[in-house]
Amino acid sequence: MINRLQFSIDIEAEKTKIWEALWDKDSYRDWTSVFFEGSYAITDNWEEGSKVLFLSPDQNGIYSIIQTHIPNKIMKFQHIGNVINGKEQPLDHETKKWSGTTEVYTLSEGKEGITLSVEIDVLDEHLEFMKKIFPKALEKVKDNCK
Repeated sequence: MINRLQFSIDIEAEKTKIWEALWDKDSYRDWTSVFFEGSYAITDNWEEGSKVLFLSPDQNGIYSIIQTHIPNKIMKFQHIGNVINGKEQPLDHETKKWSGTTEVYTLSEGKEGITLSVEIDVLDEHLEFMKKIFPKALEKVKDNCK
């Protein structure tokens, strides 16, 4: 079953600084290391319609499409399928259970600075891990904005 999780954190920084902390190649690697050490993303340009490969050091992970990208405001990914050894895999029965799920990052005016909000669809087997780890990832983004 798919669950929608929501996380948010207030960051005292300019939106441009937070956006850079999220999507700059090096800082992306830093904050996503809390999920899996050595995580990285490959994409042409982070633009709408672009494909993104979210990978671990062994070149395994998932591929997604950027559905929405409004700089310094919103980034929405639609997750499509698995990547094994750097190659996109055809959709199988297991993948079809989650293909089409989304992950959305939004910046908005908050009570104390800018609020970074994340909505992510998560399968049951990843639910507890994500509930525990995602807030740590957002803290890392906040730290990278200082």
